[in-house]
Amino acid sequence: MFSLFLIITVLISVALIVIVLLQASKGGGLAGTFGGSQVGSMFGTRRTSDFLSKSTWWLAGVLIVLAIIINLFFLPGASDRQSVIQQSAKPPVPTQPTLPQTQQAPPTQ
Repeated sequence: MFSLFLIITVLISVALIVIVLLQASKGGGLAGTFGGSQVGSMFGTRRTSDFLSKSTWWLAGVLIVLAIIINLFFLPGASDRQSVIQQSAKPPVPTQPTLPQTQQAPPTQ
């Protein structure tokens, strides 16, 4: 199940990258380089920007939800995970409690 969610996450990430690069910026940007300026001819300029904008939001939302689900439920070794701070902050536990030693003066006769 973990592998399936991971593959879906990678595919959504690649799709999100492609869709973001296809969006036309004010100066043309990378959209003109990868043929994004031609995408407007399929739907029309206004509908294309709406479609790309909405699909960006949906894919980003799905990606965030998948990342949370993978992290909380399917991450291997999730039960014994500790942060670096928790691992290094363990103080040594004494085996027996030590009492302070008091020196007694020898009895005088």
